[in-house]
Amino acid sequence: MSLNTYVPRDERFGHLKMSDFLAYALKAVGQFLKPELESIFDSTPNEFDSFQDVLNLYEGGIMLPNGPLLESLKEHIPLEMLKILFRTDGEGLLEYPMPQVIKEDKTAWRTDVEFGREMLAGVNPVVVRSLQEFPPASKLHPKIYGNQSSSIREELIQEQLNGLTVEQAIKMKKLFILDHHDAIMPYLRRINTTTTTKTYATRTLLFLKDDGTLKPLAIELSLPHPEGDEFGAISKVYTPADQGVRGSIWQLAKAYAAVNDSGYHQLISHWLNTHAAIEPFVIATNRQLSVLHPIHKLLHPHFRDTMEINAIARQIVINAGGILEMTVFPAKYSMEMSSAIYKNWIFPEQALPADLIKRGVAVEDANSPHGLRLLIEDYPYAVDGLEIWSAIKMWVEDYCSFYYKSDQTVQNDKELQSWWKELVEEGHGDKKGEPWWPKMQTVKDLTETCTITIWIASALHAAVNFGQYPYAGYLPNRPTLSRRYMPEEGTPEFEELKQNPDKAFLKTITAQLQTLLGISLIEIPFRDTPEWTADAEPLEAFERFGKKLGEVEERIMRMNRDKRWRNRVGPVEVPYMLLYPTSEGGVTAKGIPNSVSI
Repeated sequence: MSLNTYVPRDERFGHLKMSDFLAYALKAVGQFLKPELESIFDSTPNEFDSFQDVLNLYEGGIMLPNGPLLESLKEHIPLEMLKILFRTDGEGLLEYPMPQVIKEDKTAWRTDVEFGREMLAGVNPVVVRSLQEFPPASKLHPKIYGNQSSSIREELIQEQLNGLTVEQAIKMKKLFILDHHDAIMPYLRRINTTTTTKTYATRTLLFLKDDGTLKPLAIELSLPHPEGDEFGAISKVYTPADQGVRGSIWQLAKAYAAVNDSGYHQLISHWLNTHAAIEPFVIATNRQLSVLHPIHKLLHPHFRDTMEINAIARQIVINAGGILEMTVFPAKYSMEMSSAIYKNWIFPEQALPADLIKRGVAVEDANSPHGLRLLIEDYPYAVDGLEIWSAIKMWVEDYCSFYYKSDQTVQNDKELQSWWKELVEEGHGDKKGEPWWPKMQTVKDLTETCTITIWIASALHAAVNFGQYPYAGYLPNRPTLSRRYMPEEGTPEFEELKQNPDKAFLKTITAQLQTLLGISLIEIPFRDTPEWTADAEPLEAFERFGKKLGEVEERIMRMNRDKRWRNRVGPVEVPYMLLYPTSEGGVTAKGIPNSVSI
């Protein structure tokens, strides 16, 4: 397979850019490491037997079980590059940096507090929503999928609601849900019968405590009815426990929920909603706006390297049989699922305030900063995100108001209107007209569009990308697939769970081969923009933008030190820095690059 896929010459990685290394690294993982590791693990044990086995990846390394692997890799990859790429000493010892989630405490990731916190400040903080009805309902068509409503009942969670009824908790905005049921159920029968995956569609119910943390109340694991989809779901509900076999079962229930969330994160939050969604903007901007056009100048820094990183991804990451299909639970149905969920993508809803309101985690409030009041006050992604969003919006409004003095100027700009027409009718061609797009008739339409575009390409991508290794580099915390169902009483698997719960857990989640591939992919390591305009007012506005981002940095650091905000650091002692504007090099879990370039 070649990486010589067509990308316009001016969209290729800069010659001296770190992304040259990234391209080489991805190519090496896809072409050489993957098949060699597959051949080895076909004939050797494919399991981590203990959590210490996993920790050995970071504490001294693990010896690859087959010497010829390194010899084969050396034929394709220079030894010095091999040492960097695969964290190997060149003699077969694989060692990776310690992920932040286990750096300070090796077991805190297993706590319920951390499980809830990562929905607000982890690698995928963009899905949790307020619970509006109980039991949770489904939007799947009942004639096709039967009754898919939740089987979680009030009596199962009543004792954990601090004296409230479910109805009272909903009214007080105390109940939240991480709901992957509807996205996954239509594919679940095929996934579980035609791939090595054995998993569930999950719903996780959570209660907002007075200290601002989310306490998991129940996890529902659902399978398609054995007699056919039209007969609805077969579901079981699990509630928190920390002792004995019930505690081990609860840890597995959380793992199945994490498997759903990991797959949804990679396929939807990350690939679909940033990488894929932004690419038509890159193409239309280059085709319809001259390089001297003010909107081209505004947006161009936010498109750097996106087309080439997407082209590489299509060849060796998200392609049929590629790395993603090997390492996430939907396997060969990954792109089909991502494409189906794209039907729900609406451009104006990608604005952070609109997204928070839609998910019911914020309400409009003219007296609050940013015009919103968060229902979870200690929601690091939303708190920091709104600061960044407001800074971007202020910068874009200042910039656009210099070049567009009236709505008429927007309407009469032929290049701009051609750009918008191509973007809406060709780039995202199956989503023409309302409610998917603004009409591009007013200065407000233009500023909102540019603000959303910059947000997607920079801060949103940073929030869902740069936490991958810090949180998911330790696979037990964010397993990407599961290989067997929840053990049932009376089975050998249940006895194993009783006798050796850690081994049973590791035999259920991501296997050793997929773990090594997944870690190699997300650990591979990102910016500069030359002077782009001579107009004084936009340059002054850009300076104000930079000053505002500096203030945001100081505020984030201050809040991370404040013990009141328990979700900002959590039991694992990893401060939330994913929306901290700047970063030094390496895997830092902070910093917002201009563009989707990795």
